[in-house]
Amino acid sequence: MLYEYEIDYDTRNSYEKGLNEAFWQFLIIPEENDTQELTYWHFENDLDENNSVSENGLGFKTVQVRSKKVLDHIKFNAHFKLTKKEVNPFDFDLPLDIDEERKLVDSLDFRVDYEPYLRKTSFTQLLEEHKSIYAFDSKKSIFENLTDLNRWVYGHLYFKTGVTDVNTNLDEIIENRHGVCQDFTHLFCAIAKHHGVPARYVSGYLHQGHGFFGDSQMHAWAEAFVPNVGWVGFDPTNNVLANQNHIKVCHGKDYTDCAPLKGVVYTLGKNETEYSVSVKAAQQQ
Repeated sequence: MLYEYEIDYDTRNSYEKGLNEAFWQFLIIPEENDTQELTYWHFENDLDENNSVSENGLGFKTVQVRSKKVLDHIKFNAHFKLTKKEVNPFDFDLPLDIDEERKLVDSLDFRVDYEPYLRKTSFTQLLEEHKSIYAFDSKKSIFENLTDLNRWVYGHLYFKTGVTDVNTNLDEIIENRHGVCQDFTHLFCAIAKHHGVPARYVSGYLHQGHGFFGDSQMHAWAEAFVPNVGWVGFDPTNNVLANQNHIKVCHGKDYTDCAPLKGVVYTLGKNETEYSVSVKAAQQQ
């Protein structure tokens, strides 16, 4: 079955004392992969500044906008249409020998091959006192442990907007036990990496028609590498595996690699950014 989605991404940037020059980069275009196909997209701003498109260092499409106009605000809008295949996230066989699977993950070749997503970052580094917060079960497969971890993070943190921001440390999230999808994902990745499982941060869109948690911006979930299976998506904010409701834009080591908007602005005053994201299911085929 194919699912059709339409996505609107709107943002308004306001500058207290105006600005004379600026550069913005958006990482918001859904990627094309085995499960999703982008059929239409359009990006515009209300000042008619020109857009350019390129790929970042990880191979994902970005939109850049430069302006040398004197302005106190600018609005951006992106509209996407795509089709998504129905996904059964459990459609694979578990390893027959759990010990052999663990030996593979612990091997030097494996650690070298997946080093970028085993590497700890400032957002996925557990403090010494938190390294024993969650233990893997040696009698279970890696996939089963990751599924248990997904459930544990979902139960350990409480979804609440406005209590964290993009700079909140992982130790503060663990202690306060509140956060948004970005925080759930960083905690999942940190614990998976601590146990030797490659994990990466995923940014994208979530169709919330089934009662999933998410905010008015973009969604985040994790992908972890399961030997002999590949990268599997885990959404600890909702205690589900990624499926046809998850529309991927990009992945990286943490939020820093996947920030939907980055920019350089020349201004002396404060600036504010307001976001709105709408994901609608058009029809099923």
